[in-house]
Amino acid sequence: MNNSLAHTTRLLGAALRALLALTVLTGVVYPLAVTGVAQAFFAGRANGSEITSHGRVVGSALIGQRDHGLRYFQPRPAAGLGENTANTRYRLVLSGATNLAADNEKLVKAVERAKARVIEDNSVPGHPVRPSQVPADAVTSSGSGLDPAISPRYADLQVRRVAARNGLPVSAVRELVAAHTEGRTLGFIGEPRVNVLELNLALENLVARR
Repeated sequence: MNNSLAHTTRLLGAALRALLALTVLTGVVYPLAVTGVAQAFFAGRANGSEITSHGRVVGSALIGQRDHGLRYFQPRPAAGLGENTANTRYRLVLSGATNLAADNEKLVKAVERAKARVIEDNSVPGHPVRPSQVPADAVTSSGSGLDPAISPRYADLQVRRVAARNGLPVSAVRELVAAHTEGRTLGFIGEPRVNVLELNLALENLVARR
């Protein structure tokens, strides 16, 4: 009886020591080590890929922003975004897709409205936008609704409108888009893209210099 109790006590003691050691290792040492490596070698990414302008954070390179008027380049639609109504203390934006099928009547009508708006907004005197010129990312949202980038084709579609609204030469705005166009990741993953926030900040700087 006493031997059995002593054996059980030793087993419990060993289990508690193992629990304490693993808790310290996986709950303290490992997170601190990973955080330290991330801050030392990937500080920008570890802190949310923040974008700063004039000394203050204006957004993240990973998260799209709502449009700020026709003077600026417009992002993709954000049809999948929603508001959190359960927690009323803070205004939380939830990401997500619409989950509507391609032939869903609601989605088809939304795409048609978006296309009509893109055509109207970006047509300038002497240069009307044709329906065939509107790319898919101009009228559809991404799976998260938070895509920070648009296609070079959609950016180019907006060049004349942005140039006219800001009193800039079309060639200067085109050069701006070209300078902020990223190629495929590693040369073969994904598609070429333009980060809208970074492009709009460069646009503001260009306008300020003129």
